[in-house]
Amino acid sequence: MIGTPLPSLNAEQNLNPELQTPIETPEGELHLRFFVNSGTEYALPAIGIREVLEYSPDRINPMPNISPLLLGTINIRGRVIWVGDLSQFLGEQLQVNTDKAEISIIAIEDKGVVLGLAIDRISAMTWLEPAKLETKRTTDPINQFVKGQWLIQPPNSPDNLIEPAEPTVLKLLDHVSILQSSRWAA
Repeated sequence: MIGTPLPSLNAEQNLNPELQTPIETPEGELHLRFFVNSGTEYALPAIGIREVLEYSPDRINPMPNISPLLLGTINIRGRVIWVGDLSQFLGEQLQVNTDKAEISIIAIEDKGVVLGLAIDRISAMTWLEPAKLETKRTTDPINQFVKGQWLIQPPNSPDNLIEPAEPTVLKLLDHVSILQSSRWAA
């Protein structure tokens, strides 16, 4: 009805209990989880991500005489950005699949430098606790791009009670080291 005032809410009125539930403050730092073609799951800190894009492979412009790690360039709002195959960069055998309708690209940034990382698929945005990050160092040359890893425990479910599932290994990448790497020029 026109002109009917809305009922006012005051402290004495009973509110819906769902509306009274306090909002939980997440612990840790926000990260983007994603997969490369081998099925390995990685994370990048949200602070280093400029944006996440889906691009048709035919919109990635190949360039002659460049590193085989680079797929070419894309245009993001008038700015030309290089796109690299993160799987190959990290030494994985499988290349990013360009035979699909769209390729997921994570645009990472540091000090005005932007690079697109072509990946297999996005998993989720997750709050992760830096204190739980394991920082084992190995002689693997790719280790310079991995800050550490988390062991993510699967949620408890009736299926897991009989045979508990193994924790998922989630590797944290260092976006600054990836941007500054000379591997892109090789």
